[in-house]
Amino acid sequence: MLKNKHLFQMISSNFKGLLLVSLIVAFAFYLSGIQAIQDTTHLAATAFAIIIGAALSPWFFRFQHTLQAGVHFSAKKLLRLGIVLYGFNITFSELYSIGFYGFLIAFIVIVSIFLIALFAGTKIFKLDRETSMLVGAGSAICGAAAVLALESSLKSDSFKGVVAVGSVVIFGLIAMFLYPIAFSTGIIPLLDSNGMGLFMGATLHEVANVAGAAEMAKEMTNGIFTQSAANLAVIIKMMRVILLVPFLLIVAYFIARDNNAQNTAQKTSKRIDIPYFAFMFLGVIVLNTFLSAHKDTLILNVFSIQSIVESGRFLCTLCIVYAMAALGLQIDFKKFIKLGGKAFGLAFLLFLILIFGGYLLTLCFQGILW
Repeated sequence: MLKNKHLFQMISSNFKGLLLVSLIVAFAFYLSGIQAIQDTTHLAATAFAIIIGAALSPWFFRFQHTLQAGVHFSAKKLLRLGIVLYGFNITFSELYSIGFYGFLIAFIVIVSIFLIALFAGTKIFKLDRETSMLVGAGSAICGAAAVLALESSLKSDSFKGVVAVGSVVIFGLIAMFLYPIAFSTGIIPLLDSNGMGLFMGATLHEVANVAGAAEMAKEMTNGIFTQSAANLAVIIKMMRVILLVPFLLIVAYFIARDNNAQNTAQKTSKRIDIPYFAFMFLGVIVLNTFLSAHKDTLILNVFSIQSIVESGRFLCTLCIVYAMAALGLQIDFKKFIKLGGKAFGLAFLLFLILIFGGYLLTLCFQGILW
């Protein structure tokens, strides 16, 4: 009976949270489908979902105990599913064309941003090393996912992770809106569509930020920002995500080595969260490459393989909009203002370095990747 009661409570909690997110998603798609609003704002459903979610965040935190499970499921599980399904927009030939240079860009961004965060956080902003590392990892790799993964390795105080996540999420959201607006208004010099895609993938914080910014850029520019550019953005971003795996292993090794007075063996054997969804994303790209070569083939003489690919793309968009709505709901402005002053300053510094340093880095690869 107790197990059945617990199961019912778990289902009920997920249902209520998912229902709230679903209502936001439906309203976001409704607003993005109104032609007058579209002509005025050029915002995609992803943008409306975040805005509505953020507006409702105080109400969400008021009833968090009953809504958290479903919202967390949307923000984590559906986001990862959406990114996996994003592979239906990319073929292996496109991924291969990025190759070594995509890896090189991701490596440069991660190493430089993390080391700057470690130095500036401890020396300039007088933060402790763990908070500096958490903010640096979130800015350099993949936002909140990197913060939480590194936090599990460092075993740091939970409030440090909250501050780091809040700082990273805020600037990730700002950049997600800023980039497509800047590109659509022509205030970013020397970058064409693919150059902007590379810039997005190399510098935006969250995977969802990249996917959202790319979708908004396509809407705002009426196709000038192409699907190819969006693919490039996601591929470069996923290169950064994949490098989270060796990054965590290396950091765990150095942390263990620096704490020999404590249980070194325990430090090096701690469980590290690995972003397996990044490798599943690569698997879907391989699948899409195969399916694209047979897109006109009919299955049971009813539907084509191309329709399967199109269904995957639609589910991808739907999952990302769900994740955006959940992300907006989880913005705790009060906690961020109260705890995150110095961490906010560090995140802002890294935000500026990502913009201006990332822009110069993008120009260095002109003629190579774009």
